[in-house]
Amino acid sequence: MPRELSHLTPTFRPLVEQLLAECEASGFPMRPFYTLRSPFEQGGLWRQSRSGEEVRGKIAELRAKGAAFLAHCIESVGPRDGRHVTNAIPGMSWHQWGEAVDCYWLLEGRAEWSTRRQVGGANGYAVYAEKAAALGLNPGGHWRSFKDWPHVQLQAAGSPGRVHSLEEIDREMQQRFGSEG
Repeated sequence: MPRELSHLTPTFRPLVEQLLAECEASGFPMRPFYTLRSPFEQGGLWRQSRSGEEVRGKIAELRAKGAAFLAHCIESVGPRDGRHVTNAIPGMSWHQWGEAVDCYWLLEGRAEWSTRRQVGGANGYAVYAEKAAALGLNPGGHWRSFKDWPHVQLQAAGSPGRVHSLEEIDREMQQRFGSEG
């Protein structure tokens, strides 16, 4: 299940559990809907809203740079339709490393996605982001561009590509998820 906190790294998991407990205690319950995401799932999400030309170009670029497995992750999932949800190609999201979680705000028993709706003068995603930042986590709602309010990650670096080389990422993703493809 992509929402299992047990799939998070031993360093990140207790911080997420504390974050969720603090949100709950504040009256803004948050529920995880994505923790660990395979590079194939990431490839499918990345393909959403992108043209065939852009997809083929990225696959060719990854192969040319020695990242054949990451290219395979994008290519093998096939065409996808949907709204733009990520800029991260496979391996470049901390979800593939078990160091990111996406949560929704539970309001009146249903998932609330609005970042504008307020209860008692506050929005659940804003509370979530503030509490995450106070725990030393990196909330997507505080990013300068492409704000991702449901997202919180352990790493300050926005992408694994800022910490690891493309070749290292390709090798690590193949080692972790190669049997899925």
